[in-house]
Amino acid sequence: MTVREQTSIDEPASAHAPALAVRHLPRSPRAAVLFLHGGRSDSRAPSRPWHLAAVRMKPFVRAVARAIPDDDILLAEVRYRVRGWNGGDADSLRDARRALDELQRLAPDVPVVLVGHSMGGRAALRAAGASQVRGVLALAPWCPEGEPVAQLRNKEVVVLHGDHDRVTDPRLSKAFVHRARAAGARAVFVGMAGGDHAMLRDAGNWHRTAVSTVLEMVPPASGATGTTGSTGDARDTGASGVSER
Repeated sequence: MTVREQTSIDEPASAHAPALAVRHLPRSPRAAVLFLHGGRSDSRAPSRPWHLAAVRMKPFVRAVARAIPDDDILLAEVRYRVRGWNGGDADSLRDARRALDELQRLAPDVPVVLVGHSMGGRAALRAAGASQVRGVLALAPWCPEGEPVAQLRNKEVVVLHGDHDRVTDPRLSKAFVHRARAAGARAVFVGMAGGDHAMLRDAGNWHRTAVSTVLEMVPPASGATGTTGSTGDARDTGASGVSER
């Protein structure tokens, strides 16, 4: 499957613009994958699609699009109004929730997998309490101490984090996973040996591990067989690190 992009969704987001940027819209989607790129801890500057944080997510969108065996998975990205999280305003979380609301109207009751990097990983983990969210793949997420985990109960959560990350702390991600698991999430931490925050070192391994994780979280098509949506762990063979349960 290829990603069909719409020119209008690459315009900068405004307060009244849609938060959902649809990249592939099947006629009858059976599931959706929603991508959330990174940003900054504090910035009121408008978020632009050519910013590096947004560009970093494009290879993951393309990798998932290529790997999906059937043409019935909706692919979309969250359009942020501003670049930063911005303290209690949690702007990227608000945008993620708006995007999920828009997705629910576009494809009612379709199960959703969230894929977020850095600040987008934090937003995805926070937004996962929405009823349509089936699971979250967080890539080098920003997980400050004290982040809530109750919303992840009964959700699938996989966190990939490189041990050479100097922007977000893999130790805090691992601690977050342990707390989420204690709260009832089916949570896994996967250490990416040698991985950096930009996910450029051994990028192919990041992409393969992300794809296998998404395919496991997406429910299988009716009557389908194989690994998609299975309870097996493709991450055990995809990651160049350690998977902790």
